[in-house]
This record gives sequence, structure tokens and C-alpha cells, in this order.
Amino acid sequence: MADLVLLRHGESVWNAENLFTGWTDVDLTARGEAEAHQAGQLLAEEQDRGLDLQVVHTSVLTRAVRTANLALDELARSWLPVRRHWRLNERHYGTLQGKNKKETAAEFGLEKVKLWRRGYDTPPPPLSLEDERHPVHDPRYRDVPESALPATECLADVVSRLLPYWEDVVVRDLRAFGAVLVVAHGNSIRALVKHLKSISDEDIVGLEIPTGVPWVFRLDASLTVTEDRFLGDPAVVAEAAAAVARQAG
Repeated sequence: MADLVLLRHGESVWNAENLFTGWTDVDLTARGEAEAHQAGQLLAEEQDRGLDLQVVHTSVLTRAVRTANLALDELARSWLPVRRHWRLNERHYGTLQGKNKKETAAEFGLEKVKLWRRGYDTPPPPLSLEDERHPVHDPRYRDVPESALPATECLADVVSRLLPYWEDVVVRDLRAFGAVLVVAHGNSIRALVKHLKSISDEDIVGLEIPTGVPWVFRLDASLTVTEDRFLGDPAVVAEAAAAVARQAG
């Protein structure tokens, strides 16, 4: 058996301002920092019940990196090895990045924005290569082939770019160490959970990931999910997920 913990970063500055964030690198709010600490406290309680995290994986975006650091401080495990990779990044929202979600819904229509936000295979309009927001201009991706860097993505694209990292790196650590924490983003977690739980393209639209709430999976020897649960008060978790769903109006 292996334990996998998925944790969406705490509330970011652009979460609070209801902006499409994607690959834009923004920091946590004070509330987001508190959510990260709370996530660490919940994981510490699980640790007392036998959870033994050995390795941490994060995206290369600040909000995930800082969430992991703050949670590990609460666990007194800041010494754990950490692996960071762009394949765990949030979905790239193309030209929507930096735009207000409700204003975008008013401009393009709620159904269109719902497809862009939660549909499986409909990407938003792409950035041009010359746009300063394109990841080719960010030094953290200088060693990534230009052809691999997205100008926009739908969730299907996130599944395609995330699964090689899952299969080649995270699975290796699960088999070697038995307990892994992945700190990532709403859509990269949705993509991974779609794979883990064999969720259909249609049903994945309704899955919302609350910020700062650890999601614990127990996996058998074939890495099939035998149990999964969010940590914390179920009513609080449900309201946090509902708040994510309301962001576009």
C-alpha cells in the first residue's frame, strides 16, 4: 500500500482578486498562508496516526512552493527531499491570464467561460509567442524545449503533459518510499485525479478542488485507489469547493 497526498496551494493574490492565473507567478495572500499552515496541521494529525511522508513534489510556481514550505514547517519535516517540475504547473489560460473571471463571463457568456474553465477539451485563445506572458520569456523554463511550452491549454492538454511526470517520477517515489506529498494547482490536481479515479471527460467538469485542503489517497500495489478523503471538517471542505465553482458567476 502507498499513501499519496494531493494539496492545492493556499489562496493566491489573484485567487482573491478573481483573476485567471494559470502560469502567472503570483504569491499567497495572508489567508493563503494560513491555509497552508492549516494544511500542515491536518497532515501532522495524520502523521500521528501513521502517515509517514517521505518525498515532496511541487510545481515551479511560487504559490505551490510556498504552500509546501509552510505545510512542511508545521509537520517539522522541512528536511524532506523536494522535487519541482513545470509539468505540475497550473493549466495555462492563454490570453485569459490576468482577466477577471466574472467580467470575462459577462463579455463572452457564462457557458463559453465555463467551457474554458472546466471543459475537458476546449482551450482559451492562445498567447502569441511575442507576448511577454508566454513562458518562453520566463527563465525558469529556459531548459524546456520551446515546442513543449504551452500558449494555452485545455484540461486534456494538462493530462497529456502531467502523466509522463506521474508515471516516470511520482510513481517511482511511491514505490520506493511509500508516502508522497504533491503540492500543485486546481487543474493539475484535477488532471491527476481524473487519471487515478478514471473519471469521464464529462464528469470531470464538476470536480472542484478547494485551496489548502489535503486530499489523501490510499493506493494498492497496482496503484489503484482503494480509499480517498479530504482532511478536515467536511462542511468546510464542501463550502470551499463551492466557492471555487462560484468564481466565474
